[in-house]
Amino acid sequence: MSKKNLKGKLLTVEEIEALWSKTYSELGKPDWSHIFPYYHEDIRFHDSIQRIEGKEEFIEMCNRLAKRCKSLKMDIYNIIMTDNIVMMDWKMTMSFRIFPEKPIFGATRLTFNEDGLITDQRDYYDLWGDIYNEIPGIRRIYRWFMKVFFG
Repeated sequence: MSKKNLKGKLLTVEEIEALWSKTYSELGKPDWSHIFPYYHEDIRFHDSIQRIEGKEEFIEMCNRLAKRCKSLKMDIYNIIMTDNIVMMDWKMTMSFRIFPEKPIFGATRLTFNEDGLITDQRDYYDLWGDIYNEIPGIRRIYRWFMKVFFG
């Protein structure tokens, strides 16, 4: 399946990494506007918190997150592309209002259609586990709970 960007050339792993990396900044709020053109009008987005359908709703969700964040930075560790699927694992460091920066580790799966547009994005992360790991006392209770009830 061809994966073409908006200029008609193949969208490489390097281009994807560059686009996603410039979305986040240690110095300020995230800005996704440069990647919105790569999303299909019927994008399906799903993460640990929500499920969004449609590009307009996806853009609104991104803008809400940008408004709430004092800072947000993403480090991409690995990107793999197979056919029309891209997987990347990352560390996102964010802070809200008066709270200090906290790292969240996760992965993203992007699915591209034949026109090179993203039709599906699934973000995988353990929001509470990464937050609780930073709080002494609660970390042990949370990990005990997860082990006892979920394996």
